[in-house]
Amino acid sequence: MQGFNNNNNEEELIRLLLKRQSELNSLLEVTRAINKNTSTQVLTDMLEVILKNYLSVGKLRFMIEKFGSYVCVSRYGGKFESNADLHKSCTRLNKYKQPASLTSSSDAILSSYDYFIPIYHKSRLLAFALVGEFNTTEEMLSNDLNFIQTLMNVIVVALENKKLFRQRIEAERFQREMELAVEVQNMLIPVKLHKETGVEIGARYLPHQNIGGDYFDFIRLNDKEFMWCVADVSGKGISAALLMANFQASLRAWATVEADLTTLVERLNQIVIKITKGEKFITLFLAKYNEETRRLAYINAGHNPSILYSKGEVVHLKLGTTMIGAFDELPFLNQGEIDIEPGSLIFNYTDGLLDYEPADADVWNEDVLMDFLLHNGELTPDKLNQKLLYEVSSLVQSRPIDDITMLTLRIF
Repeated sequence: MQGFNNNNNEEELIRLLLKRQSELNSLLEVTRAINKNTSTQVLTDMLEVILKNYLSVGKLRFMIEKFGSYVCVSRYGGKFESNADLHKSCTRLNKYKQPASLTSSSDAILSSYDYFIPIYHKSRLLAFALVGEFNTTEEMLSNDLNFIQTLMNVIVVALENKKLFRQRIEAERFQREMELAVEVQNMLIPVKLHKETGVEIGARYLPHQNIGGDYFDFIRLNDKEFMWCVADVSGKGISAALLMANFQASLRAWATVEADLTTLVERLNQIVIKITKGEKFITLFLAKYNEETRRLAYINAGHNPSILYSKGEVVHLKLGTTMIGAFDELPFLNQGEIDIEPGSLIFNYTDGLLDYEPADADVWNEDVLMDFLLHNGELTPDKLNQKLLYEVSSLVQSRPIDDITMLTLRIF
């Protein structure tokens, strides 16, 4: 009889050792698959094979946290429930940190399973599993549940690392996109403006972030005429920068061959529509000045009106049209024309100059800007821009919420 018991003990020990060896082999295979960057589907397939063949688990629901909810990434056996029903039933199990029996549960869904197995990282429930039709012995139950939890924990950590890796790649891609956008925009913003005998120019560009949507340019057309533009493209990033690069190329190409300002703006509108399919738009102020006739032609396309200072008076340059890129055909287009007296100053800017928190609207707005130009219109363009920025910083308590561009011209 003693020999019979010894034989039973040896057989049980051998069975246990073989089971542990099989568990270790399973973990090793999963680990190798993870190191080879195996897909999520393959990992969950491996999990199912191990549970079915090695542990005799007849029913599984494996839920992983995603965007604040839980989705079922692996399931087999029994009638399939919806993710919503599973999640709703399992919310009452948050108190369990270790595998727990479900046989006495009052919930209809939970009671159809044998055990709830949670996977935590610190206090965060990353995943959980419901296992049913679990064919194991009482002596091996604790070991088997712990092994299932360990196996799932390895897979969940691997999936979390995959997610973090994808997020890092996405962050690096976004950073590179921003760097490219900055490079493109730096090529668009003139490093230095033309030194002209008949005009003095001063410009300041202050992006709200690394990359903004503002643009300005000065173009000498011939020995009698020059043109300038201040614009603001909707959106940020590389797409906005590339749109503005295309806009600049189109403007410079057509400005040298198209004498009529209204036709030029219509062509620019068609180009932007073709590129963006109406998903982005550009506001701009475009002006052309003839030094011989002293005649200024301009079009304001949905932009902040430029301001003319002359002989102690200030005037808005408002005539024009709506933003370009929003309509296949501009609904109206009016060209403004005005004679420029010697010594006149024209101040051009983008809306970031006035876009501060609402609480600052009483102390800094368009009326205050007009008053500032009225009292400082005799300064040189550079000094006026510098003093204006100092004036704004002394009046408002918040940071600007958009890019700021100022282009100031003194025409002699």
